[in-house]
Amino acid sequence: MFNQFKTRAEGVSAEVHRFSTPAEALDFLVGFVRAEGVADQPGQYGVFADCPFLAAVDRQQLEAVAGMSFAVTREQAAGAKVGISQLDWALADTGTLVQDATAVDKRLVSTLPTIHVALIATSGLRADMPAWLAEIKPESANYIAMITGPSRTADIERVLTIGVHGPERLVIVFIDQLGGAH
Repeated sequence: MFNQFKTRAEGVSAEVHRFSTPAEALDFLVGFVRAEGVADQPGQYGVFADCPFLAAVDRQQLEAVAGMSFAVTREQAAGAKVGISQLDWALADTGTLVQDATAVDKRLVSTLPTIHVALIATSGLRADMPAWLAEIKPESANYIAMITGPSRTADIERVLTIGVHGPERLVIVFIDQLGGAH
């Protein structure tokens, strides 16, 4: 299923990575935010929504990056280059990510920064929407968000434009040995 998801997600301009352990994913994230120039200045911040991944790693490595914030505010997220959140599920047939975004910080970091890094436990991968719907409990999810690739629109003179209504770039990081957020 992972290969199908990767093919579909890359087909809509997402970047997909997979790591065995949270520690490997953390190394990738630290290198990524440094390479993207996360810094303590508007337009360059990094914001990280609270999630199970943070409890599974030594977050001091991320805290050492100037400009990384774990206390997400609307202003901080709007001035961020990179937003990182953990999503709950991935649908292999469409390359779509699914998130219970009831928590406001999850919505802010996945929609306002220029780059959204989406972490997901590989165990959250489902074949398709019917498989996901068979297990979701609507009464426990108040705000479901589905993300398929970076933000795109073609409603401006029918020309495809990336990043108008959200992130210009979506980086998806699967982690095999990570408990799910759901």
